Amino acid sequence: MKFNLSYFYYILSLLVLFLNNYELTFIIWLFIAFLTFKLKYSKQIFYIISCYSIIILISFLTEFLFYDNNLYNKVRDLTYLLKPILGLLIGYNISKEFKLNALQYAVKAGVILSFIHLLLVFFAILNHRTLSVSEIREHSGYFNDYEPFVLLLLFFSNSFQIRLTQKQKLTYILIVGTSVFSYLSRTNFLQLILLYLAIKGYFILTARSIKVISLTVIISLIGYFAIYNYNPKRKGSFVDEFLYKVKIIPIEAFKTKINQEDWKDFNDNFRSFENIKTFNQITYGGIQPILTGNGLGSTVDIGRRMQTNDGTIVRYYPALHNAFSTILLKSGIIGIIFYLLSIFTIFKKIKANSKEIFYLNNLIKGSAIFLLLSSWVFMGFYLKLDSKSILIGLLIGYREVLNNHLAKAT
Repeated sequence: MKFNLSYFYYILSLLVLFLNNYELTFIIWLFIAFLTFKLKYSKQIFYIISCYSIIILISFLTEFLFYDNNLYNKVRDLTYLLKPILGLLIGYNISKEFKLNALQYAVKAGVILSFIHLLLVFFAILNHRTLSVSEIREHSGYFNDYEPFVLLLLFFSNSFQIRLTQKQKLTYILIVGTSVFSYLSRTNFLQLILLYLAIKGYFILTARSIKVISLTVIISLIGYFAIYNYNPKRKGSFVDEFLYKVKIIPIEAFKTKINQEDWKDFNDNFRSFENIKTFNQITYGGIQPILTGNGLGSTVDIGRRMQTNDGTIVRYYPALHNAFSTILLKSGIIGIIFYLLSIFTIFKKIKANSKEIFYLNNLIKGSAIFLLLSSWVFMGFYLKLDSKSILIGLLIGYREVLNNHLAKAT
């Protein structure tokens, strides 16, 4: 495939995330969204973006009418809340330029990202002489939600009509698969399972799908109890560190009582601690903050100074790990309703007599389910390193392009 300007924009919007500099990411995403802007959008993408726009409007009006938050915090919040809109627009706009080659470009971009990540892992191990999961992830990246999509697109390349030779397919699977595994991210593994089940059509209610999902749940429970009984150490071997993180999954984001004086309990369950602090701050304020939050620029007082993953020391958190808590803080229950509505709108499928569109419908449905779950533990589209908004925007746009092409062909 020949290089084109749209592909450069697409790659740039993904590569900038490696720098872990949100200000730079926001400027580049805003610039690309502006340069690729279209005059015509489908109802689906318009409704999705409208939901995110309403969340911003609620937070703006709430702050204007009831609060007087710091100007810097308000500008920072605006950039955070705009991120899902920019990502969806970039993916959707560029899909119209890629046309029927959209998935080809998406896969090759994923291979490039994976190769770069593997280099970062190699240098992290070499430079720091460590096999510690936490140290490797600190220096090479904690998470990437783009690569698991690409890995499954490669596995199902025939279903999605992605043109690859057998040698290319196996090589790409090796590169992307190794990179995904190297993140050792529980969220990525959950993402792979959910998207696989979705593509296979197991989220369509049938007798077979009920059996498969039930079997998946049973196997997962057996695996979890085996890990729990093994009792992996928090600071043990390479394998133990990862299994320990798996062990604490059920309580990490749901625990209601946390001992702040026990550093182990506090760190392991910090996401729950954030949620508790946010819920208390909002509910103690009365009806108004419950309905519309504390507005643009609001923060949650954690009660102590903490170091974040990007190295900054903060006490007043403008955003939480949990997207629902973040939206509750900024725009209240009404904002959460519109957030859920945006996810529900992503579920909407296109009816067509085409196997490729059938698989695209399934993949987008799986993406919406994953978005719902990732919003609870990893901020969903609001995560500063999130890239799935770009890919989901691309998938929605590509499905429209393909559907129009098939309609004209008949």
